[in-house]
Amino acid sequence: MRPLRYSINVSLDGCVDHMAGNPDEATHHHAAQNIAGADAIILGRTTFELMEFWRTATDLPPWMLPFQETMNAAKKYLVSSTREPDGWNTEVLSGDPVEAIRRLKEQPGGPLALGGVTLPRALADAGLIDEYEFVVFPTVVGHGPWL
Repeated sequence: MRPLRYSINVSLDGCVDHMAGNPDEATHHHAAQNIAGADAIILGRTTFELMEFWRTATDLPPWMLPFQETMNAAKKYLVSSTREPDGWNTEVLSGDPVEAIRRLKEQPGGPLALGGVTLPRALADAGLIDEYEFVVFPTVVGHGPWL
């Protein structure tokens, strides 16, 4: 069975708002390595739409370019009943998300990466996440979403 690895950035007080953290060169490099080491990344609609920033971003600092290239090259699975992909190496996983991920894990291949908040909660409840990684930012945000 393919391993599923969940990685999330989190503040000291448990906030997982991607807009509230303070990612730097090291965290972008680390995230790029995680994604590059997986056969595919699985994202729910909200996180997918947040990550679409990287699809067309311009005028980025040079240290962000490797992450952008890795994200753009990665195979992506979108878990959504309301959104269809329009390219970007993306395939929709339809139907029950837990069963769709269970079937994906049973297919031949290498590790799968997982991001976001809502979808990972459902997959954790179903016992489908094999590894958790929490990248902790040494800040207190004071608001949610919470892990």
